[in-house]
Amino acid sequence: MTTSNPNVRIERDSMGQMEVPADALYGASTMRAVLNFPISDLRFPRTFIRALGLIKQSAAKTNMSLGVMDETIGNAIVEAAQDVIDGKLDSHFVLDIFQTGSGTSTNTNANEVIANRASQLLGGDLGSRIVHPNDHVNLGQSSNDVIPTAIHLAALIAINEDLIPGLEFLRDELQAKADEFWPVIKTGRTHLQDATPVRLGQEFLGYAGQAENGVRRLRRAQDALAEVALGGTAVGTGVNTHPEFSARTCRTLSDVAGVNVRETDNHFQAQATLDGIVEASGELRTIAISLHKIANDIRFIACGPRAGLGEITVPEVQPGSSIMPGKVNPVISESVIQVAAHVVGNDAAVTLAGQGGYFELNTMMPVAAYNLLQSISLLAASANNFAEQCVKGIEATDVGPAMVEKGLMLGTALAPAIGYDAAAAIAKEAAATGQTIREVAQQRTEITEEQLSELLNPEEMTKPSLEVRGGGG
Repeated sequence: MTTSNPNVRIERDSMGQMEVPADALYGASTMRAVLNFPISDLRFPRTFIRALGLIKQSAAKTNMSLGVMDETIGNAIVEAAQDVIDGKLDSHFVLDIFQTGSGTSTNTNANEVIANRASQLLGGDLGSRIVHPNDHVNLGQSSNDVIPTAIHLAALIAINEDLIPGLEFLRDELQAKADEFWPVIKTGRTHLQDATPVRLGQEFLGYAGQAENGVRRLRRAQDALAEVALGGTAVGTGVNTHPEFSARTCRTLSDVAGVNVRETDNHFQAQATLDGIVEASGELRTIAISLHKIANDIRFIACGPRAGLGEITVPEVQPGSSIMPGKVNPVISESVIQVAAHVVGNDAAVTLAGQGGYFELNTMMPVAAYNLLQSISLLAASANNFAEQCVKGIEATDVGPAMVEKGLMLGTALAPAIGYDAAAAIAKEAAATGQTIREVAQQRTEITEEQLSELLNPEEMTKPSLEVRGGGG
């Protein structure tokens, strides 16, 4: 239908006619949602739009293989959906995150964009409905199973392509520093107080282990996300879809997306809850806390350079003050710490969204999608940047080794020889007088110089040594 205004055209949906921008690929229902939800500037990210395109394309292939869709129309949908997958039509996905809780508006947006683009490919005009958004593009589907499936698929792809590689890069750089710093022995710290000696490499080995465990946590998240709701349609019963639709479509999705996707064995729980998304978000929160620990430790170990610990230096990447010349701050670590805080906040939103499952449907899916996918993106970028701009350039100083001989907790090594109480008395006297443990032990015990050198060997204190060393706490 035409209008006298050249900048708009008339489209229709089940509620009637709507004016839409003349060159827009979306239609009347999307336009209604644009007007209904002028809430924010937050939009679904590229990863989610790509996932929607993959689902619509795979669904069309399945429907053709099942003989329920004309191949001319189906192939046009496949081609149009490829444009969505490739990001060529992103400007036509215009809806706010804060919309209908099922994400119906965005599923409709995808159906209309793909239908109009497919109609163009078949020689029709926009709005001609040669390819119908509901009858063809949405065949065998409902917003109620497509949107949760798209969230899972988008998260799986982003974890696989971005976050796991980012954490593995960080792990490898931390491991390289652990190897490099292995000969460096420094004072350990517990409760922010001096403790027994530790290798700087052992500290970095711990950080590398946190990154490695982050990858393991993501594997668990991937397993939870691999189970998708597609095939349940409106309420989990699978009404209006072929019994083989979901299994076939999931196989196609797995092949083209490079991730494992499988039909749930219980569609009712898959559509009524966001449990898998909540679980995945929890794993992301744990990874954020791990990165916070690593970044925070590194900036404190590097603090100074003269009035702090100063046991390592971090790369100087930018001036640190507008008033203090020469000041340089640990800004890369600070960036990581802020990302961690944001991811924890995102997880809180996802957790609350998970409580939005009422009877047969969760109605907080868009905000869960946005926060989950943003957390994945932020953590991936932060891990990569931290590894490249900070960890790679960390260097050890001689401050840590120089302080080991002055450490009061060397007294721990005396306990097996003279007892805990006597060792504690030596440590207290050393603290009060400014002497070293060795100096006080020479004065207060009968231990020979050779025995002291053996007992107070800091390198031996960095190994398991139950037979010859006392405990600590």
